[in-house]
Amino acid sequence: MTESAATPVRHKKMSERFRGYLPVVVDVETGGFDWNRHALLEIAVQPVDLDENGLLVPGETASAHLIPAPGTEIDPKSLQITGIDLDHPFRLAKEERDALEHVFAAVRAAVRKYDCQRAILVGHNAHFDLNFLNAAVARTQHKRNPFHPFSVFDTVSLAGVAYGQTVLARAVHAAGLSWNSEEAHSAVYDTERTAELFCKIVNAWPRTA
Repeated sequence: MTESAATPVRHKKMSERFRGYLPVVVDVETGGFDWNRHALLEIAVQPVDLDENGLLVPGETASAHLIPAPGTEIDPKSLQITGIDLDHPFRLAKEERDALEHVFAAVRAAVRKYDCQRAILVGHNAHFDLNFLNAAVARTQHKRNPFHPFSVFDTVSLAGVAYGQTVLARAVHAAGLSWNSEEAHSAVYDTERTAELFCKIVNAWPRTA
C-alpha cells in the first residue's frame, strides 16, 4: 500500500461523506433463506459514528429478538446453525412490529445526529439482510423505515478488494481484528464485527477530494 492509502482518512462531516446517507450496519438471524417465507428471529443495528479525530468508528448497538410473525416458517436446520432457542425463558422476544420500531428508533436518532437524509444498510452479504428487513416492513406495514429501499454497502465486496477475503471470519482476521467462532451467528456479534471491518476499510481508503 502507498503511504496515502495506509494513512487513515479523517472526515469532517458524516453528511458529506456518503451523499447524505448514514451507514448503519445490520445483521439478521432468520428461520431460513427465503425472506418471503421464513421468519425473522433476531435483528441488530449499529450506526457508524465519527470520533474526535474524524475517523469512522462503530456507534451504539440496538437489537431485538423476535417472535416469529404469523404465517412465517422456520427450517429446523437454521436453528442448528444459529443456536437460537425460541423457547428460552430469557429470550424476551418482541412482536415483529415492536422489534422493528425499537431498532428503527435508534437508527432515526443517529440519522438526525449527523444531519443525514437517510440510513444506508451495511452488511456482509447485505442484500440478504435488506431483503428480510424489507419483508418484515411489508408484513407490518411499517411506514417509518429509515433505510434506503435497495442501496447497500456490502462488506463482502469491500473485504474482497481490501484483503482478498469474502468470508466474514477470514476478512476480520485479515483486517487484524478479533473473531470468536463460538459467538458467531448472533445478530449482535456479527453486526459489531462487521462494523469494525467496515470502519477499518473505509478509514484506510485513499481519497483525493
